[in-house]
Amino acid sequence: MYKVRKTMTVSASHHISFAGGTQTEPDHGHNWKITVWCASEELDADGMVVDFCDIERRICGYLDHGDLNELLPFNPTTENLARWICDQIPQCYQVEVEESPGNAASYER
Repeated sequence: MYKVRKTMTVSASHHISFAGGTQTEPDHGHNWKITVWCASEELDADGMVVDFCDIERRICGYLDHGDLNELLPFNPTTENLARWICDQIPQCYQVEVEESPGNAASYER
């Protein structure tokens, strides 16, 4: 089994809506640290599990400097964001998203 890891930073704003009707400050931002783990039994024709540049395009290219509430069809919690990122990359089996130092969530298939 081949495994690779890609870490990147995305600057994006969001607000969280809570079940009781309250929400966090509108459009506060974070420099999200995102780590993506991918695996494959076989390498592709180029000798890779996945192209790191493709991961960067799919995630940073879409989210960077955006409002997550406008870009994503769900309440953009750190947990939901981790799952969404994992779903964007077929070879991905785990994602960790750090919203701020000490506050992180992960999702694993």
